[in-house]
Amino acid sequence: MGKVTEVQTYIDKLLEAERNIKPVPFLSSSFKLSEEEAYRFQHELIAKKSLQLNEEVKGYKVSMTSPETQALADTNEPAYGTLLTSNHLEGDFRNIYLPSMNSPLLEAEIAFVLTGDLPYDATVEEITEKTMAAACMEVPDSRYTDWFPNFQLMDLICDNGATGKIVTSSKWKESSAVELEKITVSLKRNGEELGEGISTHVMGNPLNSILWLVKKLAKADKHLKKGMVISSGTLTSPVPLEKGVYEAEFSQLGSVKINVID
Repeated sequence: MGKVTEVQTYIDKLLEAERNIKPVPFLSSSFKLSEEEAYRFQHELIAKKSLQLNEEVKGYKVSMTSPETQALADTNEPAYGTLLTSNHLEGDFRNIYLPSMNSPLLEAEIAFVLTGDLPYDATVEEITEKTMAAACMEVPDSRYTDWFPNFQLMDLICDNGATGKIVTSSKWKESSAVELEKITVSLKRNGEELGEGISTHVMGNPLNSILWLVKKLAKADKHLKKGMVISSGTLTSPVPLEKGVYEAEFSQLGSVKINVID
């Protein structure tokens, strides 16, 4: 069996690992893929998964938007994962079921929804005009055994950027009406402080995260369309997800809560 065929079988392994909540070893323990090959792997995985679940691409999540997180994967730029319909939950207080996940984390992020298509050469000004922002919590999760922080870049990309769930507030504000480089957040569990963050932690301004995504997707002949949702990168250090009620309270954007149950 050739390398290409063996790598292809790992798509099925990752999909099966997610269905059965039984993680598998890192892909990098058996193969070495370039970044371009890893993204092709991700796109094929998403195509297969969307057919199996009869779901559409809902948007994207951007990971590793700070030098500290990029250092984990020995890279100097972010990475992205693809959101399908079931990856996105909207509402100010949603349930998350621990048994449905492998080893999830929690991060406080700013989410955006597109009010118009973005061309390949979109500018920050155009992104501002064509997006609305909301409070968001991301629940990254992986199909690998003992994945965080032990993954390589190719592992993360092939596993769809460790996409789990994103939960966005039901309240959206036009990006042009928000000082996106000045947003602070407080993350709490059962009322106790877990961490604080500021939006400059995301590439100086979360809009720069979307600009990076536009350019990165263009290399794969993909672009951002009206209605898509983007989770732009964490303002806080990731924490393990446990049972309890979590709240992320953002300046200017309000708050979002999740109830983690088993």
